[in-house]
Amino acid sequence: MREKKDIRLLKLEDIVSFCSSNNQPKFRAKQIWEWLWTKRATSFNDMTSLSISLRLLLNDNFVINPIKIHKIIKSLDGTIKYNFKLYDNHLVEGVLIPSKNRLTACISSQVGCGLSCKFCATGTLKLKRNINAAEIYDQVFLLNNEAIQKFHKPISNIVYMGMGEPLLNYNSVLSSINFITSKKGLAMSPKRITVSTAGIAKMIKKLADDKVKFNLAISLHSANDIIRNDLMPINKKIDLYELTESIKYFYEKTNIRVTYEYILFKNINDSLEDAKKLLRYAKNTPCKINLIEYNAVDSLPYSKSSNNVTNRFIKYLEDNNIIVNLRRSRGKDIAAACGQLANKF
Repeated sequence: MREKKDIRLLKLEDIVSFCSSNNQPKFRAKQIWEWLWTKRATSFNDMTSLSISLRLLLNDNFVINPIKIHKIIKSLDGTIKYNFKLYDNHLVEGVLIPSKNRLTACISSQVGCGLSCKFCATGTLKLKRNINAAEIYDQVFLLNNEAIQKFHKPISNIVYMGMGEPLLNYNSVLSSINFITSKKGLAMSPKRITVSTAGIAKMIKKLADDKVKFNLAISLHSANDIIRNDLMPINKKIDLYELTESIKYFYEKTNIRVTYEYILFKNINDSLEDAKKLLRYAKNTPCKINLIEYNAVDSLPYSKSSNNVTNRFIKYLEDNNIIVNLRRSRGKDIAAACGQLANKF
């Protein structure tokens, strides 16, 4: 018995071709597409505007593999973490983060992660597989429904900052963003979407060549190659110079100002000298810097910088005309904060 393909992995023209070869009018393909992406049908039986015979035909040839909410846990600060189960029983996590002016959905792009950043809980899981575009879209669709139900408003922003390295799942990530921003999908502005990368220089240049409209965040964490080598092993293959060249290229092609994410680790990257190196690095292109409080992970030997050291670091950058935001940790009590996603419910 042949294995049926998930219909959501097909392009619209593939569905048009299937309909045509089965003596179905072209408009049926558009109806199927709308059921899949606008209405997120999880069964062919849900597609009530189609004839029963067409629904049976689709069921004989394809499957729909939606993700499902497996577990939910709520933080004292209002942050909600979701554990999603994929069709093959792999688990990934997403987070709803409410704040005064926005409601952000943090989503995952891979099951686990292969980059092994020393401070990140997800890196301890190792990479199991990429998440396909439909599964990424499902996370957003489900979190948006949860937002409307629990906060009485849709999500305002999406960040690809959950489990995995988005640019190592390039095609699926871009395809998912196309669905999210499409009028046939969620019709969200790409300016409200941010993709975060540890610094895959080749793919950053590809983003530029593909003329993307969404925001790009770089997980930097040090502007010193020696320190970054230790924190992020990927820096041994793609050093700060190569990363800088790709960011310059990205800015020149897109005119999109990148955001540097910089977790402050006590006595590792939080000195005034570190701030000076970060300033020199940041001056290469227009940018802003998000300083992030480190969120403790069991068994990892890192701790967050003191308030005094953090404030001194911020003041130095601001005195030198750099836009700096301090990101306070959200969802720490449920391991939903930055770097803590590891399926530990």
